[in-house]
Amino acid sequence: MKLKYSAMLLAPACALVTAFATTPAQADQPLWEAGAGLAAVSFADYRGSKHQQTYLLPVPYFVYRGPVLKVDRENIRGVLLKQDNFVIDASINGAVPVKSKDHSVRDGMPNLAATFELGPSFNWTLFKAENGNRKLDFRLPVRPVFSIDSNGIGHVGWLAQPQINLDLRNVPGLDGWNVGMLAGPIFGDARYHRYFYGVDRAYATPTRAAYPARGGYGGAQFIAALSKRYPQYWVGAFVKVDTIRGAVFADSPLIERRNNVSAGFAVSMILDASETRVADGE
Repeated sequence: MKLKYSAMLLAPACALVTAFATTPAQADQPLWEAGAGLAAVSFADYRGSKHQQTYLLPVPYFVYRGPVLKVDRENIRGVLLKQDNFVIDASINGAVPVKSKDHSVRDGMPNLAATFELGPSFNWTLFKAENGNRKLDFRLPVRPVFSIDSNGIGHVGWLAQPQINLDLRNVPGLDGWNVGMLAGPIFGDARYHRYFYGVDRAYATPTRAAYPARGGYGGAQFIAALSKRYPQYWVGAFVKVDTIRGAVFADSPLIERRNNVSAGFAVSMILDASETRVADGE
């Protein structure tokens, strides 16, 4: 395991450590809050890789609770449509680059560029307690995936991730703590799976057969997170289990591990907040 610190990794690492450290909506919150903190995250180079990396880096803390634009510890979202228990929003995600020379199964193949995802998520609220302390959602993000490197930006496929998300606020016995849990399958098209798991004939070797990855089921993810907002700071942690058992690319020669575990911890000082108060109604 390596310990790395790099400003280049700020966006994707923050997305990973904060994507599931959510806090359910509460009434009468500041319109915005700002601060800074530190995060430590550990995750595999890509799903199915045996190489685990650990990153230690500063993270900004910024929350904005506008009627259309929402920025929080979950992500950056633009609310496109909101009707009763149904919301369409747009959000982003990302992944770090991977050097093939650092992976024996990929040696001699092109590097994997950093990727980012940008697209809509269709969200249905299945249950919400009157006091806001319990909330169950079905989410369906559908995003195109783009690579970004010195050669520019390229489209590398599509992802769809139907998810069940449960948020629990002020959990009994854990005063002021919030728990988030999310689970669901991952589906990718053939282009996306070829980018990570395909082997062109030009890169086939005696120990690495050519492999034409196809689209379809790509495994599943299970996430649990814990967070608490104190008057002057926020703390959060998460653990994520990825499995590619049963995935359409599970027999790729680039797969080294069927399961990956990621984890992270972050703490942020809250340095300033808006005097304007709003109902944080998601």
